[in-house]
Amino acid sequence: MTTFRVTQTMLANSSLRSLQAGLGRLASVQEQLTTGRVLNRPSDSPTDTTNAMRIRSSLTQAAQHARNADDAEGRLALIDTTLGSMTTQVRRARELVLQGANAASGPAAREALATEIDQLRESLLSAANTRYLERPVFGGITAGGKAYTDGSDPAVPAGTWVGTPGVVSRQVGTDVTVRVDLAGPEVFGSGQDSLFATLEAASTAVIGGDPAGMDAALTELAAHLDRIGSSQAVIGARQAQVDRAVVATGDAQLALTTRLSDVENVDLPRALVDLKLQEVAYQAALGATARATQPSLLDFLR
Repeated sequence: MTTFRVTQTMLANSSLRSLQAGLGRLASVQEQLTTGRVLNRPSDSPTDTTNAMRIRSSLTQAAQHARNADDAEGRLALIDTTLGSMTTQVRRARELVLQGANAASGPAAREALATEIDQLRESLLSAANTRYLERPVFGGITAGGKAYTDGSDPAVPAGTWVGTPGVVSRQVGTDVTVRVDLAGPEVFGSGQDSLFATLEAASTAVIGGDPAGMDAALTELAAHLDRIGSSQAVIGARQAQVDRAVVATGDAQLALTTRLSDVENVDLPRALVDLKLQEVAYQAALGATARATQPSLLDFLR
């Protein structure tokens, strides 16, 4: 049987190690209460640290989706408002053509009607160049500031689409991407079949008293109204899709924040109880060490 001799130095060193360990546990609980976090460094829990990093990455992605959704809502709302205003103006232009088709209209009245049609055409052309963050919403992916020419360049007729074909989209969810633009030709037609060409022909027919020209303009304007209405319906569907994505993203952010709190944040009542236990344990260890190391050499010599 092996016998170990316990010396005073061994006893003192063992007591110091135990006191240091108890003090370390007390300091750890105090740090958690001070910071309000269980994870203050990766070494506290490598597994939980990895989970927290993944949750934070998901939160960052969800926040980006929320920002994309805000941008998409702004663009789609502007397009919807613009199309609504243009619908009203096209209807007014059609009414003017109907008035011009009235046989009782004299040259002066037809000229006044044609002038108003021209003004509506300019207003619609300006609306077709509506911009969001300095980019035309009907210009595709153009880097320019206009989707349609305004006639300032004599070489290019007014109402010519100068956008760049392409799709502008925003990712508003993990697997949800929404298109947030409408190319001008999709809404207003192109070339001689465009809304602006129709209005120009309508003005010419009204001022010239051309019944066939006015009938053709009325038919084409009705078709343009249908196309604009269909475009508004498409925009409305996209807005609804974005709204659903916003709700889903908000729910995901709330769930991820709750999970992150469970992993990182301290349970305050539990930590307070643990702090009291560690304080009592440390005080007890101090008392026991004081009693164990109290005898000295002089005590043995007496």
